[in-house]
Amino acid sequence: MKKILVIDDEEWLREVIHLALKQRGFEVIEAANGSEGIAKARQELPDLILCDINMEKVDGYLTLTSLRNEEPTAAIPFILMTGLADNTSMRHGMDLGADDYLSKPFTIAALYAVVEMHLKEARTLCDVAERKN
Repeated sequence: MKKILVIDDEEWLREVIHLALKQRGFEVIEAANGSEGIAKARQELPDLILCDINMEKVDGYLTLTSLRNEEPTAAIPFILMTGLADNTSMRHGMDLGADDYLSKPFTIAALYAVVEMHLKEARTLCDVAERKN
């Protein structure tokens, strides 16, 4: 079962995402802010991270940077979620190492599509690496 970490300071949105992903058979872990998310990512080593950008104290960019700078979490697919998906902020997130963006509000179908695409991509990369060894 694939494990997904959802980091967002809006409890209702975490719950909606949690329920939707659980219906698809994923194990879901939640964090209410970036610092909690960093700790849970280190502890749980999820298969994918969905993270809001605009959070107090530790925002999504700092969360992303912290996890990209640590070997155990560096390659985990990281999707930023935001209601402010302008080109400048999207470029900034991509420059920091984000794998994708999910613009709020989003549909459950869009959530499933982005999650499944990046999990499939990660699996393909693992398969290629295993074949090389």
